[in-house]
Amino acid sequence: MAHPIYLVGGSKGGVGKSLVSMALVDLLLARGERILLIESDTGNPDVWKAYHETVEAVLLNLDEAAGWIELVNLCHAQPDVAVVINTAARNNKGVTAYGETLNGTLAELDRTLVTLWVINRQRDSLELLKEYMEAIGGGELHVVRNTHFGEQAKFELYNGSKLRTLLEERGGRSLNFPDLADRVSDDLYSNRMSIASAAVEMPIGNRAELARWRTEVKKALSPLFAAGGSR
Repeated sequence: MAHPIYLVGGSKGGVGKSLVSMALVDLLLARGERILLIESDTGNPDVWKAYHETVEAVLLNLDEAAGWIELVNLCHAQPDVAVVINTAARNNKGVTAYGETLNGTLAELDRTLVTLWVINRQRDSLELLKEYMEAIGGGELHVVRNTHFGEQAKFELYNGSKLRTLLEERGGRSLNFPDLADRVSDDLYSNRMSIASAAVEMPIGNRAELARWRTEVKKALSPLFAAGGSR
């Protein structure tokens, strides 16, 4: 089987999709993977800015059919490369309209689609997840509770929801993404740094916090690979 396609979604601004995408790219690189980064937040491409000099990175508009067509073509052209897609807050309409372009080609691509759906503690995160589950039926789907918004127990709406039950019955996982100190995450974005570069160039205190966080990210996302999300 070709390498997976990882889609980091949430369809809502401010839930932490970009940081999850950066963490995933960092972890895959540490595992020795080759990566194709697809940045669909063309208006504010934070992940592309941080990684376009480190990995192959492409800006695509997934609000339009042409963007999905190009995405599938890129995935087909490089089966030995893991694909990471960072989606934009507005992309839920594009997924609903054109997501079948990707979903319908997964078998021919011989790839697994692994979705990381990032949530905060608000209801609309769940409503948008329900729409995504209806639009994209293939692959693995995991929910990522961004603990920047509070510890696991505070995600009461999701924890007690029928949606969580349905997701986990289908084999999905509920993961806890670790919080990173604001001053460190702000430096990553403002300086357009990859996580690996920041681990060398930041001041010592910042580097210590980043090292702690990378260790926690590895623990948090390791179930993806145990579940078959990567070869």
